[in-house]
Amino acid sequence: MKKKLVWIGIGVDVLALVAVGSRPKPLPVDVAAVTRGPFQLTVDEDGETRIRERYTVSAPFAGTLARIALRPGDPVEPGTVVARLAPLPSPLLDPRARQIAEQRLASAKDAHSQSQAAVARAEASLELARQTTDRDRALVGANAVPPQGLERAQTEQRMQEGELASLRFAEKVAAHAVEEAQLALASFSGRTSAGQQLVLTSPVHGAVLHVLREDGGVVAAGQALVEIGDPASLEVVVPVLSQDAVELRPGMPATLDHFGGAGVLHAHLRRVEPAAFTRLSALGVEEQRVNALLDFDDPAAARGLGDGYALEAHIVTWSAPDVAQLPTSALFREGQGWAVFAVQDGRAALRAVTVGHRGPLEAELRSGLSVSTQVIVHPAPTLKAGALVAASGG
Repeated sequence: MKKKLVWIGIGVDVLALVAVGSRPKPLPVDVAAVTRGPFQLTVDEDGETRIRERYTVSAPFAGTLARIALRPGDPVEPGTVVARLAPLPSPLLDPRARQIAEQRLASAKDAHSQSQAAVARAEASLELARQTTDRDRALVGANAVPPQGLERAQTEQRMQEGELASLRFAEKVAAHAVEEAQLALASFSGRTSAGQQLVLTSPVHGAVLHVLREDGGVVAAGQALVEIGDPASLEVVVPVLSQDAVELRPGMPATLDHFGGAGVLHAHLRRVEPAAFTRLSALGVEEQRVNALLDFDDPAAARGLGDGYALEAHIVTWSAPDVAQLPTSALFREGQGWAVFAVQDGRAALRAVTVGHRGPLEAELRSGLSVSTQVIVHPAPTLKAGALVAASGG
């Protein structure tokens, strides 16, 4: 009898071990919680700084260049001597060269007239923008319009101020081009000797960016000698994918980081250039990109930067102060909509959700889950609803 009871006990133990061994094991998964808070979509790309207001001093005619003493970084003012050029004897007797000089003078005068008209239009646009800002400021004070209207008006005013400064720079350059063309034409009068020198000066305030021809010697007409720029007119050039460019609008805010300094710099989108170009990605794939141009909100904060400095730009295309959100990696397609696996009582529960804006890391949750619900991120293709899961992470 005792032997029988022993065998019965052994059988019960074996059955228990078999039952435990055959129980399905929980599948380990990573989870994260649905949260609520600020949310924004950004276009994130590498960019670089660029001095917008720049001018290249060129030889107005063929001649003998004296050695240029300026060096990159040297400050210049309007009238600073940049180079000295002595005309060659032979072109003075060349009727064709004189005709070209006359045509250049006429073109320079036309360009100057156009630049003056552009400055006048920009001044009128800026005055209208200032009036709009003043009006909206008064309306906001009277609670007649929301603050966002004033912010848009202020952004438009800043953009118009930057545009006017750029056009005034171009007008100075055009006036200087007229002076140089007149000097070049005067050298064909026959009264100028080859030993006399034409003094080429800077038309604007700024600094030397590049000395393109340092040594003296014979140079051809139109050859670039020195490039001058205004370091205060620094902008950011961000080549974005053409698919992202269609979402960009002037005035959108942006943040800049990884430029070598501490913290972030703030900027806004001024313009998206109309023409795209092809560029190879790091993987060797051809991409169509478009240059997005950003202006600093506080130019003084960017004084440590120079021309061609690398940085990372994050252009905000949409933002909200308080929305429900979940990891984008938790979403997958279920029929015509979106779904997630939520963790409920230790099992994977299939839940249909409605999402709005989607970014690379987070997505806006409009319905389907409550805040603090645990969802499975990167769900395995073999995961089924009702499966036992062992959660880890958020």
